[in-house]
Amino acid sequence: MAALRRLSSWRRLCASARGPRGPCTKGCVSYFSTSMRRHATFYTDPVEAVKDIPDGAKILFGGFGLCGIPENLIGALLKTGAKGLTAVSNNTGVDGFGLGILFQSKQIKRMLASYVGENAEFERQYLSGELELELIPQGTLAERIRAGGAGVPAFYTSTGYGTLVQEGGIPIKYNKDGSIAIASEPKEVRVFNDRHFVLEKAITGDFALVKAWKADRAGNVIFRKSARNFNLPMCKAAETTVVEVEEIVDIGSFAPEDIHVPQIYVDRLIKGEKYEKRIERLSIRKEDNVKTKSDGPGHNVRERIIRRAALEFEDGMYANLGIGIPLLASSFINPNITVYLQSENGILGLGPYPLPNEVDADLINAGKETVTVLPGASYFSSDESFAMIRGGHVNMTMLGAMQVSKYGDVANWIIPGQILKGMGGAMDLVSSIQTRVVVTMEHSTKKNAHKIMEKCTLPLTGKQCVDRIITEKAVFDVDSKKGLTLIELWEGLTVDDIKKCTGCDFAVSPKLMPMQQITI
Repeated sequence: MAALRRLSSWRRLCASARGPRGPCTKGCVSYFSTSMRRHATFYTDPVEAVKDIPDGAKILFGGFGLCGIPENLIGALLKTGAKGLTAVSNNTGVDGFGLGILFQSKQIKRMLASYVGENAEFERQYLSGELELELIPQGTLAERIRAGGAGVPAFYTSTGYGTLVQEGGIPIKYNKDGSIAIASEPKEVRVFNDRHFVLEKAITGDFALVKAWKADRAGNVIFRKSARNFNLPMCKAAETTVVEVEEIVDIGSFAPEDIHVPQIYVDRLIKGEKYEKRIERLSIRKEDNVKTKSDGPGHNVRERIIRRAALEFEDGMYANLGIGIPLLASSFINPNITVYLQSENGILGLGPYPLPNEVDADLINAGKETVTVLPGASYFSSDESFAMIRGGHVNMTMLGAMQVSKYGDVANWIIPGQILKGMGGAMDLVSSIQTRVVVTMEHSTKKNAHKIMEKCTLPLTGKQCVDRIITEKAVFDVDSKKGLTLIELWEGLTVDDIKKCTGCDFAVSPKLMPMQQITI
């Protein structure tokens, strides 16, 4: 009975502290039921919500491209003038919008990202030595943030083994004369089950600035469509998490099982005054959805590769497609089969580009293009997405490349001497031995240099990971020990023709056949 009296007293105390309208606003103190951590504090002015962020702070910025970025909080940080900041974000924004405005004001000193995109001011500062950049594979970035929020100091991943990520040497900072002032360091490697894994350390921040769709007055948060991305893991990985939302609703508006981020992770909340929700790459389809006409299968070199690549899809397959030819191949999937397309920014069940009236800024693919989803689709966060990828749950990855070696090494993210754009999610996508990796590319460069070689001369994306190569001239199977086998040949070409334009030797299948083309 004594225990029941104490419980009853505790409930009255909680009710008194909470008040009739839920948690107190700024200036009041209220407590969670089992800890001394305060409830989320609600703000009306975004500047007030971030004014205590000091110079030199490390800040996690949610979003993917321009989708789901905390527009109002970034604008408020511009007004506070905090400088010398370390920013952690998948992308760097664009000139004049998103994080781009903080680069223009020179408030960011160091950037951790997977892909820097098209940001001229960022590029200028980086190449002139004004700014430091640490490039991290997208899935590793998501997992390092997730680990930070979970109290895991480090972990091992196969992503990046045998590349500059593991070996070191990626430029972090340049001198003014263009020489490298700081380069990335080599990382520890261990072997588990006869495979090599790279040690990666967790990422945490002093603050996280996050964009969500709605919050209730208890501080619970939900996201909308693909705007979940990096926002969800970042909520959990900072000393202070500040969330801006489009709407604040009463407690009970969300079913408990529908909440994406529980209140325990949220420190400050603000309803954003306005949102531009700029779309980075508006892609739409015509009403009749008619495919581009051609003079027949294989007439156009690019379409020839696309039509062959479409034959790689199998009924019930889960597949991730890179931008360009791989993604275009999805338009030629046999209508009699079902293929579930996964996008690393947090979608399973991608559909076609939207009609003009279907465009939604909260629904984009990994190429930052507007998309739709099919019935049965699902949305999830970036860390969940790459758990699917690294864990081998995706059956096939199809991507482009600049070079592929005889034994299946692939290079597709950097050309030395040119600006680093970043590896994005490519290193993660080729890291699972359970996932079939198909490369689609033109057989030679525009200058007729070899792209299929004995050994890649460009920095690698992955080692011994490619299973098949499809070009406009031929199809090769790849074995990590035996090398290449020519299995298909475009009509009018001979084996000798392929030898002349291929930079390594290869076997010829006894079942060599004409290069296949889907005909739908």
